[in-house]
Amino acid sequence: MRSLKFIALCAALASLAGGGNAATLDDVQAKGHLQCGINTGLAGFAFTDARGNWQGFDVAYCEALAAAVFGKAKGNVKYTNLTGKTRFPALASGEIDVLSRNTTWTYSRDTDLKQTFVGVNYYDGQGFIVPKSLGVGSALELNGASVCIQTGTTTELNLAGYFRDNNMDYEPVPIETNAEAIKLYQAGRCDAYTTDASGLAATKAAFDSPGDHVVLPEIISKEPLGPLVRHGDDEWADIARWVLNALIIAEEKGITKRNVKRMARRSGDDAEANRMFGNEGSFHEMLRLPKTWARDAIAENGNYGEIFEKYIGRNTDLGLERGVNALWTQGGILYAPPFR
Repeated sequence: MRSLKFIALCAALASLAGGGNAATLDDVQAKGHLQCGINTGLAGFAFTDARGNWQGFDVAYCEALAAAVFGKAKGNVKYTNLTGKTRFPALASGEIDVLSRNTTWTYSRDTDLKQTFVGVNYYDGQGFIVPKSLGVGSALELNGASVCIQTGTTTELNLAGYFRDNNMDYEPVPIETNAEAIKLYQAGRCDAYTTDASGLAATKAAFDSPGDHVVLPEIISKEPLGPLVRHGDDEWADIARWVLNALIIAEEKGITKRNVKRMARRSGDDAEANRMFGNEGSFHEMLRLPKTWARDAIAENGNYGEIFEKYIGRNTDLGLERGVNALWTQGGILYAPPFR
């Protein structure tokens, strides 16, 4: 018969192998709200409405995650505004529970910074915006230009590499926030501003005369953006990951903000939807969440497509096309693992 000491050792090793530390969900529930790290302000992604409430593509994910845990987001999610420099220390220190702030998934952030990216919610790439009066039609014509660049971001390294590879010189103008970039760019302190293409669309939309500026055609990097959590809590990472997956699966199945409650009661012969909504099996117990977690997450702002179109899609000031961010069934690469 195995000793209790041996059994305890096996349990400890299994806990370590699986990440073991399930503290974040308990902490979030104990304090009664989710603390979500977001941008300091970026049109379409994180901005305040007329009442001072935070809205946007990245904010909507925070609301979905809070709803999955608490049943609704209202009153159960708070926001911490973070720059490119402050976002990772805030997550590592436990100041926030999740970071949802146009952040690129990279090797070093995954390993050296010990962050866990839970998926990609926007496939992006770095570009440039310039005043039309500059008379530039290509990034290859920017030799000697001054370029506004956010510090603490992948865009710094991408910019240096692009100019080096093309034997060009540039003057970096370091900034910390998009608001600061807009101010310096419009004041003529920099000839160009470089950031993710989605950020350029947000920047251009904020100008008084957007038509006086042009986004250059070159995309010089891969920027898979998505929410992330700390290493070491696999349960919390699973929760954050499957909330995002549920929003994507909902779009695949035509489950919307309007019909989700009806669909959740019984999804006919759709076995995957029935599993997601807790009508078959006990999948919610695997995450220690309420049976209605997926329904509640979708009910906040709708499925992925609804969130995209509401905040950054074709009919918004940003006017972004789905492109590669379309579902895999519609010519894009957006794809969620099966709910099985």
